[in-house]
Amino acid sequence: MATFVLVHGGGHGGWCYQPVARLLQKQGHEVYRPTLTGLGEREHLLSSSVDLEMHITDVVKLLEFEDLQDVILAGHSYGGMVVSGVADRATSRIGNLVYLDAAYPMDGQSLSDVAGDVIDQTRKDGKMVNGMELVLYPGKDPMHYFGVTDPEQIAWMKPKLTPHPWKCFEQKLVFKNENAVRALPQSFVTTNVQKDLLTDEIRAMVNEMTNGRFWEVDTGHDLMISEPEQLAQILVKISEHL
Repeated sequence: MATFVLVHGGGHGGWCYQPVARLLQKQGHEVYRPTLTGLGEREHLLSSSVDLEMHITDVVKLLEFEDLQDVILAGHSYGGMVVSGVADRATSRIGNLVYLDAAYPMDGQSLSDVAGDVIDQTRKDGKMVNGMELVLYPGKDPMHYFGVTDPEQIAWMKPKLTPHPWKCFEQKLVFKNENAVRALPQSFVTTNVQKDLLTDEIRAMVNEMTNGRFWEVDTGHDLMISEPEQLAQILVKISEHL
């Protein structure tokens, strides 16, 4: 049985992986879904010190204190920044690095560098609170629900979404050993958000880089909410390559 560590994206928390975790656990897999400091049920810990490095440390400490090995470490969206940093700091504990419609940073890049206008647009609806610039406030616009369109799913996620410090999105990730991270087995799962960016050339390159562990899911950005069964099936397939 495999060990999964599922890292959420901006404005979310470990709660977003509940449906996927239940499906994996029913099959006997071990699942951890940490909530990053200042978000979700840890929103009361929000402070000006919360940044990308703190979120990387959140997950590294989980791996260390739970003594986890051969982990399938998956990151969604902003979580791609986090898991890339975790893989750099705790390389020996990672069995497969999974990017779920996620940022794929190079050394010295921030989420703002990787996502460009897509993430920079979130600043328009941001607010200054206690000296912190916060973004990703949930609102009436369906775009605020990350591609989820089902009314029941939106009603479930809306009260759980929390604003995210912009500081996390502009902090650059500096690798200690980028080559070691790139040498790890990697897998990619994309949604309709990245569809237009996937030329035939890019698809072929990613497929080769991942040894075929590359999936395209016909859904919105929050695939763990809109397509939990399909995502769980993909994660199980990834575990079979360990």
